[in-house]
Amino acid sequence: MRDAFIRVLGELAKNDSRIMLVTGDLGFKVFDEYALNYPRQFLNAGVAEQNMMGLATGLALEGRIVFVYSIANFPILRCLEQVRNDACYHQANVKIVSIGGGFSYGALGISHHATEDLSIMRALPEISVMAPGDLWETEEATKAMVDIPGTCYFRLDKSNAGYTNIDSEKFEFGKARCLKEGHDATLISTGGILNEVLKAYELLKEKGIFCRVLSLHTLKPLDLESILKAASETEAVLTIEEHTIEGGLGGAVAENFLECGVIPKKFKRIGLKSGFSSIVGSQQFLRKTYGVDAESIVSNVVQLLNSNRPTMMPNAK
Repeated sequence: MRDAFIRVLGELAKNDSRIMLVTGDLGFKVFDEYALNYPRQFLNAGVAEQNMMGLATGLALEGRIVFVYSIANFPILRCLEQVRNDACYHQANVKIVSIGGGFSYGALGISHHATEDLSIMRALPEISVMAPGDLWETEEATKAMVDIPGTCYFRLDKSNAGYTNIDSEKFEFGKARCLKEGHDATLISTGGILNEVLKAYELLKEKGIFCRVLSLHTLKPLDLESILKAASETEAVLTIEEHTIEGGLGGAVAENFLECGVIPKKFKRIGLKSGFSSIVGSQQFLRKTYGVDAESIVSNVVQLLNSNRPTMMPNAK
């Protein structure tokens, strides 16, 4: 995803002098060609993310489209005040690129586990939130951000689902992609975990369970039409994210179901439960440990479809 992003950004910068890339002392080798070709559109702000965000906002207010780049939580949690008060409040054209979503840097511990970023970013006013699931979505979302006014959060992952697009497919900001059709359940995912969801789809198909797969590359604004159709047209809806279920994709979908008065027949959020992800290890190891790998998704779908949904809530005591 990182390589796809910087390749497309270089192509865009060639024809648009407004585009700037500001890094927090990261991207060595990755950014070498970009920096060589567009030296006046590249800046290393050093290990000073708060200053980087303020600098980016100033450049944006002077007419630039500024992409700020850093690892996992550093461009958001470390400088949340600057993101909120500087970039979002001024509706500045600052595009926050966070490389290492979820457990991408799993061996480095909780400081590098980006597992609350989506809920935090989508809670901010005047910001768009995107988490592509494959390389095509990464490329197309990078192009789209140039034309999306205001601040954007762009979550990239070390893992991805490759290229899942079909010929002549057009990317739509704020519109989910239906990658697979099915009537038994809908699997809604955001981010690089899409590769696990597609593996789960194949495993479930072998069991005679056919699922609709939605890649929700844009979390804010949310594609209400697609998720509401899923609730009415399939027997169950499951959200899958390499992120806490509190306030992330699952929270966003559940909130909108309730507010729109649409209650899915069965519903489950798959993601991290309460608490810190204090275990360390590879991304795949942590996905299995926290129950967001393909086999865990399959188990959750089978269990949910076989469960009896209560017809009414028990009386409150």
